[in-house]
Amino acid sequence: MDERTFDRSDQHASVIGLGTWQLGADWGDVDDKEALTVLEAAAESGVTFFDTADVYGDGRSEETIATFLRGRPDLHVLVATKMGRRVEQIPQNYVLDNFREWNDRSRRNLGVDVVDLVQLHCPPTPVYSSDEVFDALDTLVEEERVAAYGVSVETCAEALTAIARPGVASVQIILNPFRMKPLYEVLPAARESGVGIIARVPLASGLLSGKYTRDTVFAANDHRNFNRHGEAFDQGETFAGVDFATGVEAAAEFAALAPEGYTPAQLALRWIVQQPGVTTVIPGARSPQQARANTDAARLPELSGQTLAAVRDLYDRRIKDQVEGRW
Repeated sequence: MDERTFDRSDQHASVIGLGTWQLGADWGDVDDKEALTVLEAAAESGVTFFDTADVYGDGRSEETIATFLRGRPDLHVLVATKMGRRVEQIPQNYVLDNFREWNDRSRRNLGVDVVDLVQLHCPPTPVYSSDEVFDALDTLVEEERVAAYGVSVETCAEALTAIARPGVASVQIILNPFRMKPLYEVLPAARESGVGIIARVPLASGLLSGKYTRDTVFAANDHRNFNRHGEAFDQGETFAGVDFATGVEAAAEFAALAPEGYTPAQLALRWIVQQPGVTTVIPGARSPQQARANTDAARLPELSGQTLAAVRDLYDRRIKDQVEGRW
């Protein structure tokens, strides 16, 4: 699979990576054996970028990745984790002592001395404007605890603030055919500054697979059930912030745009890969079959201008007014 570069850190990632939130929690149940088979399928398909977080299953996702990589010592995978969501979300908690403590825990979970890439995990907005926060992150690099750092953001404004910080290697942001606002300013600014873009929630929590109906029922421990209105964390993380009923109808239209040989999910992933400035996109997977199908999108032909225009028209008609003012 093709790889792209995080220019500021000189690190590389497959254009389609693997998001491992599903392997930790909040997506229903995935047992340990099944989680390892997902990681294996992704790696065999050319994935060289795993994204995780210390809060996914309270460390379970990090530990599962460590178990997998211990059994594959010759495999090169860039592992990015995130920190900050295990404490009260106030700016005062984003200090060097806490960063060291959180980093120590992730290094133990991952079984490494140096974390490849650590990201602040959607912290309170004032954190992005704090010199002390970024001085502390620089210290983690100087202490050789982390090789590089980035941020995960909820809004385009947060992304632009972070990109202006010279030490930020990556920005992780929601980007998919139902969340196009980052295309306007964030991706151009990232390209100009050499900041890598990690596109998350690429299938709008599965909406863009075209498999859901208004009657679809999700498990009680699935965020698509308990966070539809932002009850547990930012609403944008669930269905990319789109109202479920609207999303189901728009997803049916989206599925009809898939060229021959594409699934709707592959159309969404291919659309993201083709956006200038995207470094990697991190779909999750609950089965080896899903992991392989996701990576296949990187090998499909480029989407035509006609298809791209049709996707944009659908967004403008059905989705734009719901999401652009908020994120």
